[in-house]
Amino acid sequence: MVMKEEKVDQYIKKIDGELWLVEDDRENLKVSYRVKEIIFVEQSPFQHVMVLDTYDFGRMLVLDGVVQSTEKDGYIYNEMIAHVPLHIHPHPKKVLIIGGGDCGAAREIIKYPTVEELYFCEIDELVVKASKEHLKGVSAGLEDDRVHYLFADGIQYMKEHTNEFDVIIVDSSDPVGPATQLFEFDFYKNVFEALKEDGLMVCQSESPIFYKETMQNTYESLNKLFPNVRQYTAVVPTYPGGLWSFTLASKKYEAFIQPNYEETTKYFNKAILQASFALPQFMLEDKK
Repeated sequence: MVMKEEKVDQYIKKIDGELWLVEDDRENLKVSYRVKEIIFVEQSPFQHVMVLDTYDFGRMLVLDGVVQSTEKDGYIYNEMIAHVPLHIHPHPKKVLIIGGGDCGAAREIIKYPTVEELYFCEIDELVVKASKEHLKGVSAGLEDDRVHYLFADGIQYMKEHTNEFDVIIVDSSDPVGPATQLFEFDFYKNVFEALKEDGLMVCQSESPIFYKETMQNTYESLNKLFPNVRQYTAVVPTYPGGLWSFTLASKKYEAFIQPNYEETTKYFNKAILQASFALPQFMLEDKK
């Protein structure tokens, strides 16, 4: 275990003799998780990184005090951000992930034999190292020659590539600090230009309940660039409100296909694929 008390006191509280991670979501909501053990903690040049072992959610990755992925439910988010776009693009050979340091989305993508190259652009190498070493319930099985690690700024990386990728997955953290640029029109424009003529992208677009404005801005920005833009949802218990949105934008393809892939998913299946695009009425009305 790597631990320095002064680094964890900001996020880990001792309550009635028990350790608790207390996550602040905005100014009106706190979510607490009872912690068995602090497995790993270190400050990277970019953020505070922890891996905790918790009672209900198993091991979890926590960045700047905010839960990113857990052994208990992280597969839901990772499967939905990875398998949905790869069931729409008929021949995804070259795929890029921006972010995704827990390695979960990358692990799902390499299940597809059609994917020849997976570029994994994560700004913080420490997040990947901590996840691969201490969060194997999420990251295990990623050793594959098709995976190319790029520890670089995804925003800058997007500016340097044109007409190159079949699929781009923007697996970003919440729009706080430097990550806010990953939700802006200029970034999405660079993503559009980095895609091939028939390329498509998907991004996580936050909670439709607590972060409705971010979700709407994402949809509106992508709608100015792509001819086909659709939202879909999944329920991820550790994310604020549970209900989570994703936005898919495609230059050409809309229809679902039946690709040949290793069917080892725990949440995603053909019925979920179709049902996830059935939006609650309030989300439909917000788009009017």
